Amino acid sequence: MTEQILILDFGSQVTQLIARRVRELNIYCEIHPYNKVPEITEKTKGIILSGSPCSVREEDAPSVDLEEFRGKLPILGICYGAQLLAHKCGGEVKASNIREYGRTILNKVDNRHALFKDIDDNSQVWMSHSDTIIAPPTNSDIIVSTDTVKVAGFKINDEKTYGIQFHPEVTHTLQGKTIIKNFVVDICGCQQNWTPDSFVDSTVASLKAQLGNDKVVMGLSGGVDSSVAAVLIHHAIGKNLYCIFVDNGLLRKNEFEEVLESYKGMGLNVIGVDAKEQFYKALEGLTDPEAKRKAIGKTFIDVFDAESHKIEGAAWLGQGTIYPDVIESVSVKGPSATIKSHHNVGGLPDFMKLKVVEPLRLLFKDEVREVGRSLHISENILGRHPFPGPGLGIRILGDITAEKVRILQEVDAIFINGLKDSGLYSKTWQAGAILLPVQSVGVMGDERTYEQVVALRAVTSVDGMTADWAHLPYNFLADVSNEIINKVKGVNRVVYDISSKPPATIEWE
Repeated sequence: MTEQILILDFGSQVTQLIARRVRELNIYCEIHPYNKVPEITEKTKGIILSGSPCSVREEDAPSVDLEEFRGKLPILGICYGAQLLAHKCGGEVKASNIREYGRTILNKVDNRHALFKDIDDNSQVWMSHSDTIIAPPTNSDIIVSTDTVKVAGFKINDEKTYGIQFHPEVTHTLQGKTIIKNFVVDICGCQQNWTPDSFVDSTVASLKAQLGNDKVVMGLSGGVDSSVAAVLIHHAIGKNLYCIFVDNGLLRKNEFEEVLESYKGMGLNVIGVDAKEQFYKALEGLTDPEAKRKAIGKTFIDVFDAESHKIEGAAWLGQGTIYPDVIESVSVKGPSATIKSHHNVGGLPDFMKLKVVEPLRLLFKDEVREVGRSLHISENILGRHPFPGPGLGIRILGDITAEKVRILQEVDAIFINGLKDSGLYSKTWQAGAILLPVQSVGVMGDERTYEQVVALRAVTSVDGMTADWAHLPYNFLADVSNEIINKVKGVNRVVYDISSKPPATIEWE
């Protein structure tokens, strides 16, 4: 039985960071919307209430029945979570001119309380609240303050219930990890034994029980997620796993051949399928990014379905779905606005008649890599940058043609190989090139040109949920730009994207 911390999400943009900090302590946790609380079992060791953009004073403010947990399990309310505890437990929350945003300093830290063990007076934390707790809950102690906010933290007496107005999960809170450790280890009593090795052992055992002697068919992309998922399933069922790698005509230069080569020796039964023309035909004339994603997804399913029918008795579809895909597809307040379709989430057409198995659906990207290392998968695969499911189809803005794919493949190869040759590939989280739907005037060999513009994009990140643009050396960018313009026929201008996520996304479409 895996111990777990339950995180109830009230809509904060940084809820996932809470989970990341808990997981970094080798403790398993799950995020669930506040209005979809799972069953509390023996394995649930504590509850964390997240922040929120809402106010507890609003008529339809997000809420949860605290009596289900209070006095039975340790509770930590963060920002909105603390305000909710105060609001529902006899305290008082008001809109106030005493507001704090950004970095601030704690004072009057009461180290007698376990939550603040080893936390210094004058420790820097990150605040982000307009409402203020004026009075703490009934029968509670104020355990920390700031110069402007008296109730920066409290503990309800005779129970392990805490509230803090600041965000310990963000890096700007310098001792935040210690606070979270104090809660999940010392207060909740978690064992810190959820490791990559333990995940592999428990997941393989679970897959064996789930799949038995059934056959599983799986689409490989050559990326980290599908590769690790495939090896986990292979460890469980061996030759009953059948892998299909589809060339959709939107892969990187030479990727189809290189990926097939990389899987040799891994014991995976991999079938390569050349379906370029089928995808190009489906994409003909489409310019809207969602329409392109849907056309690529539908065509992949058609190709995959035809290939899977050649495997007699296939009962399951293996997928490399990871936790951010799952979380982003679940809204706290009903269906959320679609930013972009997740190719791994949303189910299958009824006609495919396959059950889905997703061994990585509870892991973040960097955790997937650690599991891959535990499985002894090559660093050539584990170190690969993420690549979008629709491939270059969403890095060519506008309609897709074979000639545009050729141009972008050449540009992308120069950029990615340049990063590798310069030792910069491993220092960036994701990189690629985008073919823009504009042309620009240039001069080559004393002649006027009117050709394509490409944008280069490279970011640094931990798991892709937030990202900063990579500050690549100017000399490197100059050399790459020069090589692209000189060697790729049809391109006469190169620009570099310096947008962060948020507000931008990593991909342009």
